[in-house]
Amino acid sequence: MFIAPSSARSWVEVRPESHFSIQNIPFGLMTVPGGNVTLATAIGDFAVNLTVLRDSGLLSEIKYPDLDHFADFTLESLQGLRYEIFELLEAGNGALRDNDLLRKLALVPLDEASLLLPIRPGAFIDFYSGIHHASNVGKMFRPDMDALLSNYRHVPVGYNGRASSVVVSGTPIHRPKGQTKSPNDPTPTFGPTKELDFELEMGFFVSEPTGMGESLPIDQVPHSILGYVLVNDWSARDVQRWEYQPLGPFLAKSFATSISPWIVLPDALEPFRLNALEQDPQPLPYLQTKRPLRFDIKLEVQLKTRAMSKHQTISVSNAKYLYWSFDQQLAHQSSNGTPLGWGDLYASGTISGPVEGSFGSMLEITWKGSNPIELTETNESRTFLQEGDSLMLTGFCQGDGYRVGFGSVEGTVN
Repeated sequence: MFIAPSSARSWVEVRPESHFSIQNIPFGLMTVPGGNVTLATAIGDFAVNLTVLRDSGLLSEIKYPDLDHFADFTLESLQGLRYEIFELLEAGNGALRDNDLLRKLALVPLDEASLLLPIRPGAFIDFYSGIHHASNVGKMFRPDMDALLSNYRHVPVGYNGRASSVVVSGTPIHRPKGQTKSPNDPTPTFGPTKELDFELEMGFFVSEPTGMGESLPIDQVPHSILGYVLVNDWSARDVQRWEYQPLGPFLAKSFATSISPWIVLPDALEPFRLNALEQDPQPLPYLQTKRPLRFDIKLEVQLKTRAMSKHQTISVSNAKYLYWSFDQQLAHQSSNGTPLGWGDLYASGTISGPVEGSFGSMLEITWKGSNPIELTETNESRTFLQEGDSLMLTGFCQGDGYRVGFGSVEGTVN
């Protein structure tokens, strides 16, 4: 593990509000002229072509022979690569800074970089670990019952999603079709969803596979998380209401899941760990650990319609509101002996805060459509997403004069 000093600075100019400080050094995939693909990192307003650095001798060709995919990388090897990049970008190192030609080849303005889905997951699992979201949904749909079902505080609830529809930020989102049935309709109908929604989530990729029948103890989970991304698990609420009983969401959730292009390593988030949210009753032993389990990641949701010139913030939340941590999610998934695959993607579930203004879905923000969002620039309103609407999620940790962020994940409904 390498935690960059908070005082470290890069010779690349990094604005205080930039997500990509030298304390971060995330990893992604981008295309380069000629159509080739390379691993990249981000610093300030630039993406850094790591193949150029390796081919110039600034990175080890023996250690990193293949930089066109993540498949050969473990957490340990990515940590080593991150440290080498940190040294190259640190203010006192002139190897890249003072080579004008090489610097121009290696540094690509972020707004010109063609970023790809970093990992094509073999599996996608979505949890339901945001307790405020779960409570809000319970209050809406089960007003005469306890907001949380009896198992919620005992077991991290999740379901297996559709890995083939995981897409990178910027991919257009098609309005899905499905069966819906209003309370007064005698029979269901089939057609486009009228209640297209987003879900503000975090996610992580698995770095270490396990065998059939093997369980991963929770204290070993830190070695099995490759890194973290932002997730928008798009939802069709009217389809979901009709189909989710008794087995849970199906078509309502399988049509698209958007993720941010940069994978932030656990090392970069380590300074922002928080003690675990109080869990009552105490989890069963296989879900217990002494390690602080939460991260202080500030999250924001922004909406822009076709008629608007800029995005409007509609929610501000934080990853610290998750009831079940990422470690607990993965330990629970593995506890029955299911094999974990390298590159499997796990999402947290919707991360809502405890008060209005911090909810992580349109369903909650508009309270089932009864309280529309007012968009001040154009005097439009929204209960759910319409064609042409652009939804953007951002997230970052705030350090002393720097940020460790994820950039954004964006999708436009068409």
